[in-house]
Amino acid sequence: MKRTTITPVFVDFIPEELNEGVIYISETYKTIVHRCCCGCGEEVVTPLSPVDWQLIREGKLITIRPSIGNWNYPCQSHYLITRNKVEWAGGMTKLQIQRVQERDRKDKELYIAQIISHKTTVTEHDVNKATLNSWLSDLWAALKNWWSH
Repeated sequence: MKRTTITPVFVDFIPEELNEGVIYISETYKTIVHRCCCGCGEEVVTPLSPVDWQLIREGKLITIRPSIGNWNYPCQSHYLITRNKVEWAGGMTKLQIQRVQERDRKDKELYIAQIISHKTTVTEHDVNKATLNSWLSDLWAALKNWWSH
């Protein structure tokens, strides 16, 4: 039976047994898990990250964005969770699903490339800073030597 509401439960660790109608949220491990809202019983794992899903908390109410599309399950259900309410979205064709999955893959690749680029920039900055510090230390030693004569 299709759900119209879901109850959030905040946990450190996701339990092995999932109750119907409950969405388990581990902010520590940036993971959300629940049984598919269509009633098929499939376990839906939703990772939280800037390029996956985002969780919005309003007291005891949660909103998850973007929509949850269970394309790899036979039910292929598609819904949003807004303030603990399940909002059913329309079905998608195979081509639409492929386009969404391709866009998601490209978004993740870009995000990872940006992280790697930032780390490279930080590393280069640290090397340049170390080189400058070494040069300043040598200059200071030379000036002290000059003043002492």
